[in-house]
Amino acid sequence: MTVTPLGIPRRLLEFTIDDEKTRVPEGSTLLDACRAAGKDIPTLCHGDTLTPKSTCRICVVEVEGSRTLVPACSRKAEPGMAVRTDTARVRHSRRIVLELLASSTDLSTTPKAAEWIKKYEAKPDRFGPDAARPGEGPRVDNDLYVRDYGKCVLCYKCVDACGEQWQNSFAISVCGRGFDARIAVEHDGPLAESACVYCGNCIEVCPTGALSFRSEFDMRAAGTWDESAQTATATVCAHCEVGCTLTLHVQDNEIVKVTSPHDNPVTHGNLCNKGRFGHQHVQNRD
Repeated sequence: MTVTPLGIPRRLLEFTIDDEKTRVPEGSTLLDACRAAGKDIPTLCHGDTLTPKSTCRICVVEVEGSRTLVPACSRKAEPGMAVRTDTARVRHSRRIVLELLASSTDLSTTPKAAEWIKKYEAKPDRFGPDAARPGEGPRVDNDLYVRDYGKCVLCYKCVDACGEQWQNSFAISVCGRGFDARIAVEHDGPLAESACVYCGNCIEVCPTGALSFRSEFDMRAAGTWDESAQTATATVCAHCEVGCTLTLHVQDNEIVKVTSPHDNPVTHGNLCNKGRFGHQHVQNRD
């Protein structure tokens, strides 16, 4: 059961979505409204614990009177709006975005990417095989997580999670310009030589698997990763007195990764390095 925290009452705004009347609290985004109305809006760069960046443009919708399509993740709802989520213009835009992303990025570990490509009849191959993909493999330089720039869509969520919105380590930033832009740590070097504190909050917000747990990466490489066979168990971290809520993901009686609920009032999905990675003692059979 989701508990809505009490706060200052907000007036309700009334407008239409696909010719159906809807009412949402003032301050809600069009994405909030569409999801409340049961509309399936695809998103990549949107994070429910981060300020919207509006970079991927896959969530665009059509608003009557607007010259351009607008990103649903950041556009605030206004009274009297007429929003349409599945017009020919919207579908065409989403199809082009998916084609550009899938032709230049490995979306194989991006949830729902294959479903969206099929739904919008996108044909990434028309831009050529693996157009403009980084000519490097995954960076496996530590025992905790892996960086695979071939799967990065430059959504900047990891930058925000590492920066002032959450961790304040500022280990991750964008380097380069234009087609050479990429996510990197200082001097684009190994993680161990950067300001990274290995909290793993960047993994938590990554939408494509460009950042992944080392355990998940190794199991995928071995062909043993199976999310359908995994169970999720909620518990409380015992490493300190804060008492963060943990979700243990278990496969074959082994913890394969640790996350935290995004709606938890203590963590908001974030953990320290002990909470996210310090679970080996649980499986120590000695």
